[in-house]
Amino acid sequence: MTKKVFLIKAAELRPGCARKIDIEGGDLALFNLEGKFYATSNLCTHATASLADGEIVGGDCVACPVHFGEFHIPTGQAMSFPCTVDLRTYKVIEEGGDIYADLDEESEEAASAI
Repeated sequence: MTKKVFLIKAAELRPGCARKIDIEGGDLALFNLEGKFYATSNLCTHATASLADGEIVGGDCVACPVHFGEFHIPTGQAMSFPCTVDLRTYKVIEEGGDIYADLDEESEEAASAI
């Protein structure tokens, strides 16, 4: 079953940027990495911090703005201490310039890493 929700118009988020998206049941962090969009849970798994406010580092990781632990954006994998619990990821669907997330599916990269 697909729980597809509209997130944003693709043109509203430049490459190399992130944005917090409010959805029913919580927030997502939406990232544009060189024109490819990724959605993860917004809260750091180590500390209560918005990952959308973090810095994108190394091209495909986000550093938590509180303790600077890093997560791999495409897979949600915790990459550095103090972060040890992976992020939830969501499948992103781009249609006609609109960006959606399937809240029932992991990102393709996370699903293939299992």
